[in-house]
Amino acid sequence: MATVGLLHPGEMGAAVGGCLVSVGHEVLWDPAGRSRASTGRALAAELTGVAFDRLVAKSSVIFSICPPHAALDIAHQVAGAGYTGYYVDANAISVATAEQVSAVVTAGGATYVDGGIIGSPPEDAGHTRLYLSGPQADKIRPLFSRSRLDARIAEGPPYAASSVKMAYAAWTKGSSALLLAARALARASGVERTLLTEWSLSQQALGRQSEGAAGSAAAKGWRWVAEMEEIAASMAAAGLPAGFHEAAADIYDRASRAEAPTSRRPAAAEQPSTLDSIMSALM
Repeated sequence: MATVGLLHPGEMGAAVGGCLVSVGHEVLWDPAGRSRASTGRALAAELTGVAFDRLVAKSSVIFSICPPHAALDIAHQVAGAGYTGYYVDANAISVATAEQVSAVVTAGGATYVDGGIIGSPPEDAGHTRLYLSGPQADKIRPLFSRSRLDARIAEGPPYAASSVKMAYAAWTKGSSALLLAARALARASGVERTLLTEWSLSQQALGRQSEGAAGSAAAKGWRWVAEMEEIAASMAAAGLPAGFHEAAADIYDRASRAEAPTSRRPAAAEQPSTLDSIMSALM
């Protein structure tokens, strides 16, 4: 069994760490400066808290699972600590950013493996896949044998896993941003009720999907801004229009600044819903 370092256990990271623990691996994390919520997730997943230097010294594999904007900073921290094991970047980053991360960690003596996670945090088997790519991807895949997380090799160039993640999220999160923008346009134009009626006739899922998109944007929009920017960079690098996802980044940036509904009572009926708050932030 391996000793694996995890930087840093957010909702997804803790669940991935829990998958590793469930099949017998020791998973280390650094609790310094982390929130109470992060600590709770790490404890629930049975991760072992250690100082950062000890995590680097003991781990044969380190997973970086963090908001995209932090991927390069974490790589520098790990490289600066003298890490020489396998470094798996499983963040939603472009190939260009993945190349930068790889250059940083390999210059410090580590072996880079490209990764990309698709799906929700793996609480049940069959819903989440970890794509891996690069010459050493086969060294990482067996860590998840018999776990809830389906680890797969992404065929193609060395950064295929990041490319798959970019292409997949270009639709899932990009289309959600477009849906929010469409509903905001209808509201700003005074025709939202008519649009919802038409959706109920011709696009029956869109009303519910727009409400779900608003809830997701309220909770996670702050971290999707950088992800949309990474996708825009990926599009530009492929000679495709980057504007779709530059606009999606703007949508999620506005959504991240929406005022959250309060829990005051008995005037709950007067409170704006999450959807209303997001619509107000977008307009």
